Amino acid sequence: MSPHALLAGLLGLAVVLGWTRLLLRQWRAPAGARSRTWRLVLLLALQPLCALLLYRTLVPPALPTRAGEMTVLTAGATRAQLDASAQGEVLVALPEAPRLRGAGRVPDLATALRRHPGTARVRVLGAGLEARDRDALGGIALEFEPSPLPAGLVALWAPERVAAGGAFRVAGRVHGVDGGSVELLDPAGRRVDAATLADDGGFAVVGSARAPGTVRFALRVRDGERDTVEEVAVPLWVAAEPAPRVLLLAGAPNPEFKHLRRWAADAGMALHAQVAVGGGVVLGDAPVAMNAESLREFDLVVLDERAWATLGEARRAALAAAVRDGLAILLRITGPLPGTTRRQLRTFGFEVSAGAATAAVAMPPAIEDETMLLARLGPGTADAPVEAALASEAPPEPSRRDLRIAAADAATGVASAADWLHWRAEGRGRIALATLVDSYRLVLSGRDDLHAELWSAAFAAATRPRATTEPEFAAGIRAGERTAICGVPAQASVRAPDGTSTRLLPDPAAGGCAGYWPRLPGWHVLLQGDEARPFHVRSRDAAPGLRAHALRGATLRHVGTAPRRPDAGATAGPPRRGASWPWFIGWLAAVAASWWLERSRLGRAARRQAADPATAAG
Repeated sequence: MSPHALLAGLLGLAVVLGWTRLLLRQWRAPAGARSRTWRLVLLLALQPLCALLLYRTLVPPALPTRAGEMTVLTAGATRAQLDASAQGEVLVALPEAPRLRGAGRVPDLATALRRHPGTARVRVLGAGLEARDRDALGGIALEFEPSPLPAGLVALWAPERVAAGGAFRVAGRVHGVDGGSVELLDPAGRRVDAATLADDGGFAVVGSARAPGTVRFALRVRDGERDTVEEVAVPLWVAAEPAPRVLLLAGAPNPEFKHLRRWAADAGMALHAQVAVGGGVVLGDAPVAMNAESLREFDLVVLDERAWATLGEARRAALAAAVRDGLAILLRITGPLPGTTRRQLRTFGFEVSAGAATAAVAMPPAIEDETMLLARLGPGTADAPVEAALASEAPPEPSRRDLRIAAADAATGVASAADWLHWRAEGRGRIALATLVDSYRLVLSGRDDLHAELWSAAFAAATRPRATTEPEFAAGIRAGERTAICGVPAQASVRAPDGTSTRLLPDPAAGGCAGYWPRLPGWHVLLQGDEARPFHVRSRDAAPGLRAHALRGATLRHVGTAPRRPDAGATAGPPRRGASWPWFIGWLAAVAASWWLERSRLGRAARRQAADPATAAG
């Protein structure tokens, strides 16, 4: 039973008791002491009237409301923007908004909507709605008139995790800086790469991660006059990945094999190398039997076309079976391919044609800035210092075999990471073809970095990424704002920069995501058993362009999600509680009338008793 029904029942019972009292008293009273008929009728009528008025005092009837429009001011809203827009019936300002005359301050949008329940449409002016306010919209139609974005970085795409020794790419977009440029700075503040802004403000720069740990790169935005507009931190977590186990085979000694082997060893790979020198003689590490058991000890097999031709059918079949189980193969094609090799590659899903000629592989232009060159190559050693003259020399262009590589049938596909690198999936593994002929010339010219980038890309394309259970973090986490961390176990916790720990409570209904509210900026650590996963939290005021763009995008996603009606201002909104005081005054009047009628009857009976004592005694 609802509280309203219970209250009505109690008041009805009180009315029945009042009627019973009045009628019993009228029946028991002597004939001369009975109330007059009109007085009894009024008293009986006042009982339900008093009950009804008391009920309406406690539960006043709901009143219909007129649905209207609310104008909401957010951060960055201006008086000029407000005057230029069509203002609604209600004007409120959220805590981030500037103080403008006529706007009522509210702690959040939900409070404003509760105070004005007839709102059917909300018009937002300024930077946009915070996360706490976007969920309060519900089914209310939203219009958004954003403020202009500040000059500087407004979009940023950077990896959260980079393997130690690997290259990474940072892209983004700059607003309001014509003819400007962007520089990537390493943790020491040295310029690593630079890019001129495109017509739409887009850019992309490349850097490399060295030692494992948390590092802070930065993007510096410059205008056309070379003045600094903004500098934004790019935090990266450099993870220590397990070294790949590589089997390196060559059919003959050559400079390409020599420098590839040296690069793989310097990169910390677990390398097992063999090179045939003719007459059945093989130099290098101990021979490896090409069978399923021995191939399980490797992640990648790299061999040239000569070594491929000497494998034999049995070892090629063992390689094919190992690829289907997850092994990666990188075949280096440095010379013309015989018909036999082309037919063998067709069984692996590649249709290879041409290849008698060579073509040049385009290289990036010379790094004219000596600081950028030293940041990429390092200072060198006392015996082999980096020559500053390299800063003005264009790197040589390596050659590649001019092969045409396609899928052998319609059921398979071939991906091309570059004009010299092609790969396809085979079961759980991959097979890749690299057509570089003389990339060692880059090393001889002092550009070890470009040689490493080429072969790092080749190894990465050939090797299938390891399956990981990385947690998922929301983009642009900031201090003082709620965020979600997904893919975490039940006992996970987060350690803040000040050492305090917060236990996460994953919600099964939300796909195992847990809410977290960082208080401090800086590096936080997600603890999952023995594993520690760092993630960065920006301060609330850092990178204002990124924050403004994020608020704008999040608010625009809510525009149009609710139906907008042209006559929304004339429609009925949700009912609201009516006023209680008129019903209370009526109840007081009815109670006063009942009291007067009761008192007047008693006074009349007292006067009659005084005038006729014998009757009273009888």
